[in-house]
Amino acid sequence: MIDHISVQVADPAASAAFYDRVLAPLGGKRLLDFGEVIGYGTTQPTFWIGPVTTEGQAREVHIAFVAADRSKVRAFYAAAVEAGAEVLHEPRVWPEYHAAYYGAFVRDLDGNNVEATCHTPE
Repeated sequence: MIDHISVQVADPAASAAFYDRVLAPLGGKRLLDFGEVIGYGTTQPTFWIGPVTTEGQAREVHIAFVAADRSKVRAFYAAAVEAGAEVLHEPRVWPEYHAAYYGAFVRDLDGNNVEATCHTPE
C-alpha cells in the first residue's frame, strides 16, 4: 500500500551517515541524492530523508524496516548502537504482536523510533 515515506531531519548529512550505516545490514542503500534530499531502498527509493522545511521542529515518527531474518535485525541493532542511536528495545521476540515477531527499536538522530523487524521464526 505504501509507495514511499519521507521524514524531515535537522542535519541531512549526519542523518544520511546514520541511515547509510543502519540500513546496510537490511540490504538498503542510498539510491538517489537530490542535494540534501536522499532516497534509500533496495531497488527503488522507498524511504527518503530531507531537511526540515516547515516551521518548528519535525515530529517523531515510527518507521519499521523489514529484515530478512533475525540475524539482520541484530546486525541493524549493532550498527545503530555503533552509530550513536539511543536504544529503545534490544532485539527480542514480541509475542504480544505475534509468536514470531522479532524486532529491535532505536531512536535516530532526530528522535524517530526506528525498528528492524522479522516475522519468521529463527
